[in-house]
Amino acid sequence: MEHEVPDPVRTRRSLITGAGGQLGHALAEAFPEARALTRAAWDVTYPPPEGLDAELVLHAAAWTNVDGAEDDPQSAAAVNVGGTLNAASLGAPLVVWSTDYVFDGTKRTPYLESDAPCPLGAYGRTKLHGEAAAGDRAWIVRTSWLFGPTSHNFLRTMLRLGAERDEVAVVDDQRGAPTYVGHLAEATKEIIGRPYGIYHVAADGDCTWADFAEAIFQEAGLDTHVRRITTAEFGARAPRPAYSVLRSEKGAPTLPHWREGLRACLERLEA
Repeated sequence: MEHEVPDPVRTRRSLITGAGGQLGHALAEAFPEARALTRAAWDVTYPPPEGLDAELVLHAAAWTNVDGAEDDPQSAAAVNVGGTLNAASLGAPLVVWSTDYVFDGTKRTPYLESDAPCPLGAYGRTKLHGEAAAGDRAWIVRTSWLFGPTSHNFLRTMLRLGAERDEVAVVDDQRGAPTYVGHLAEATKEIIGRPYGIYHVAADGDCTWADFAEAIFQEAGLDTHVRRITTAEFGARAPRPAYSVLRSEKGAPTLPHWREGLRACLERLEA
């Protein structure tokens, strides 16, 4: 008689932080056996609640407001650095999600795990310091331009604006890989089976924000024109890398093309 081999991921007592965010929500679906904690259950800027333990921590809680980090770098660091230290204090292996914004965007070929980080702004700096705060028993998953059917993200903003306006101005001189959180959450299962370290995991393909907006309107059936503008014209407070495509030289999981992720996300929204 054959016996099913236990899944080493699913047999661990797992914990998700930041379960109210778009990535945390996707992780709760991908890891249904995990205990999913929203900020109300554990604000990670404070030590873990009494009696909380886990054999694997999926640390999705993060400060993600890039411009807000320029205005309040201490609060961003409290979440992205202090929060990671608090998650690591549970003593369990840790998965931490980092960002393409740890790079300055001066390359014109994809950034690999061995490339030296050089963040331009406070957000990227806090995420880079958070990588270090994760410790030696951690998988650092750098990813980019996340979007999903919940929370605040570029896709949901474009859908709202596209329903209200005939034209939307979108930056066309930043290039990256929009990554669907559902695909990223599933890929996390494979990362956990690998040695600790840094992995670049982002959608296949690349585009500008304006390209992404046009694809969103096309796939959603919205007759909205995209007016392409520069980063300088947009006038965001925080500097952003002009090029931040991530690829792996360590054999990290390959995600579907960003356009496939877009279609999958829109299907979820329609459902």
